[in-house]
Amino acid sequence: MSYIDSIKEKARSDKKTIVLPETNDKRTLVAASHILKEGIADIIMIGKEEKIMDGARWLEVDLNGVTIIDPETTEKLDDYVNLLYETRKAKGMTEEKAREILKEDYLTFGVIMVKANDADGMVAGACHATADVLRPSLQILKTAPGVKLVSAFFILDVPNCTMGEQGTFLFADCGLNQDPTAEELAAIADTSAKSFKTLVGVKPIIAMLSHSTKGSAKHPLVDKVVEATRIAHEQYPGLTLDGELQTDAAIVPAVAKSKAPDSELNGKANVLIFPNLDAGNIGYKLVQRLAKAEAYGPMLQGIAKPVNDLSRGCSWQDIVGGVALTAVQAQLV
Repeated sequence: MSYIDSIKEKARSDKKTIVLPETNDKRTLVAASHILKEGIADIIMIGKEEKIMDGARWLEVDLNGVTIIDPETTEKLDDYVNLLYETRKAKGMTEEKAREILKEDYLTFGVIMVKANDADGMVAGACHATADVLRPSLQILKTAPGVKLVSAFFILDVPNCTMGEQGTFLFADCGLNQDPTAEELAAIADTSAKSFKTLVGVKPIIAMLSHSTKGSAKHPLVDKVVEATRIAHEQYPGLTLDGELQTDAAIVPAVAKSKAPDSELNGKANVLIFPNLDAGNIGYKLVQRLAKAEAYGPMLQGIAKPVNDLSRGCSWQDIVGGVALTAVQAQLV
């Protein structure tokens, strides 16, 4: 069974309701039909029912069973307006502005549904920038208790690979924090460990990556990773974590034996923490394209309830996978 098939099976075991607000995107309509057919989640779509169903007929997909909510006509609009107003009034929100936003901005409407417990999570980003997805999520749902910052990760499932967890890795941060401090890197390692345990189900073994292994190079960028490793050991003592490590020393046992013989990871890392967004984003795309890995994300971690982003280059299959992963996250909220 592939990794994503195991996630779908887990999602089916305790079905959740996920909002897909980007109903003007044909990939979303196709994905919704497959999600319903496979029984992965219950789906709420936001928009005009006639337009959505016309699109489904044109694409020849079956959306029987989907719940469609029109922000302009739903009987819950007043409740949602009040909820948005109360949540954001300290920042200057008025009831009139809240009503206008909810009628026009389907992303914010979806997040409000999650806030109101009318949905368990949301997946968007097929035709919106990450900032557009993240902004209302942070403003309305806010960070989870005890979390220092929100970050983004990818699950990479590499075919014919025995490294990591039989080819499955978590990469972070690959989509959000551009140049995290040492303390932020340590926090990303902690939340990534929890995400890996939730979504893969095995012990996270975390490598703090660098262009240096155990002092082989001297540079402020190396110093940041060394300090992040120290902070992680101090603040999150339960983690199996080491750094600074080059990628080969992190995931190849024979190289680890040579370059980092005293590392407790022994070249078996399955969670890779990148020193900055450049490295993380470049790294996951290289693995996705050259190794033909399945890449699921960017998933967001640290928000109080599950909201996940999509790459604007995603396929409908990516959306199905993102919904399955979001549903599994929602099982633990």
